[in-house]
Amino acid sequence: MHSNQNSSVHSLPGPEDIFRQQLPNGMIVLSRANFNSPSVVVQGYLQAGGLFDLDDKLGLADFTASALMRGTQRRSFQQIYDTLESAGASLGVGGGVHTVTFSGKALAEDLDLLLGLAAEILRAPIFPEEQVERLRGQLLASLAIRAQDTGEMASLAFDQLVYRGHPYSRPEEGFPETIQTIKQADLLDFHRRYYGPLGMALVIVGAVEPAQAMEKANRVLGDWQNPAQPQPPELPPVQPLDGMVSRKVVISGKSQTDLVMGAAGPRRASPDYYAASLGNNILGQFGMMGRIGEVVREKAGLAYYAGSSLSGGIGPGPWQVSAGVDPQNVERAVDLIRQEIRRFVSQTVEAEELADSQANYIGRLPLSLESNAGMASALINLERYGLRLDHYQHYAELIRSVTVDQVLQAARTYLDPDCLAVAVAGP
Repeated sequence: MHSNQNSSVHSLPGPEDIFRQQLPNGMIVLSRANFNSPSVVVQGYLQAGGLFDLDDKLGLADFTASALMRGTQRRSFQQIYDTLESAGASLGVGGGVHTVTFSGKALAEDLDLLLGLAAEILRAPIFPEEQVERLRGQLLASLAIRAQDTGEMASLAFDQLVYRGHPYSRPEEGFPETIQTIKQADLLDFHRRYYGPLGMALVIVGAVEPAQAMEKANRVLGDWQNPAQPQPPELPPVQPLDGMVSRKVVISGKSQTDLVMGAAGPRRASPDYYAASLGNNILGQFGMMGRIGEVVREKAGLAYYAGSSLSGGIGPGPWQVSAGVDPQNVERAVDLIRQEIRRFVSQTVEAEELADSQANYIGRLPLSLESNAGMASALINLERYGLRLDHYQHYAELIRSVTVDQVLQAARTYLDPDCLAVAVAGP
């Protein structure tokens, strides 16, 4: 699809075609029409994430979210799936630290069915005993797999180092011993307390007029109330690292070691988020995994993969470098990565590197918005991070306005080559 710059700006979502409304119970609904496809996508979140978990029942929020579709006051597990299947529709729910997210897809004519079912599982789950036990078995099995996964265990150790004493140090799936203690009554109680319309958002994108979408959402969710629903707890500040800290997790019988190193990065709402994100793209993503990939993998041949990621969310997500290396090359890889970070915080990136990275970001945006699901994710992010409705229309200029000095400043703010967490998992 070829179009000049101006017409493509108008195809980006903005205040003229995103409809946003607050229902009387406080829930926010956003909608945007797209009649190029006969389907609709529904996405949303509720403030019932792992932040509410107690340490001795860690994983309860995630367990509750996973169990919502296992049966409601009106339908059994089987009936829920039969209903979806007969309409060729899909619906899923997932737990997270801050929120529980749900998403579904159906033909536009089945939007009522999809919204009705989503409302039913969110409002009236019954957590049948037999399904709870079956799900517990699946959760324990996935935790057993996690314990043998060098990448997962290195990430877990990394979070515990970087976020000590902070909710982000805890895995939202919990631990085998905490999942064992969770009973059906705990799920019912968690649902009763924390599920409700306060801070909830719902997005509907596709072949439906926004006014109609709003009205349908209001019909199934507008009367939902939970007077006891609390505000999510405030995030405490992350304590900065003082010096190098490291942890090794031994998993016998492995041939590869995974290492994760870095520190806490910016929040999504932080003014230097885009400078950090573009910098990260140069450091360890763009092309063949950026500078890190170039030095550690291509030149030194030390890693099976090596790259970096930055995941700014509601709180300060990690800015981390990950690599899979031969066990005997761990120290050399760590030294090389620290060298690259040192270079990254001591001199500005090349103007050309930044320009390539900016072009990459600007080019990816329209592609990410081509599907209804991509558009729905983009709209939900506006709400989640408190961005303006015209955010995507100004995105290109936002990205282009980032300078090499701002990238350097952001790098220095979050990454200190002498104060990093290094987590390693392997034989």
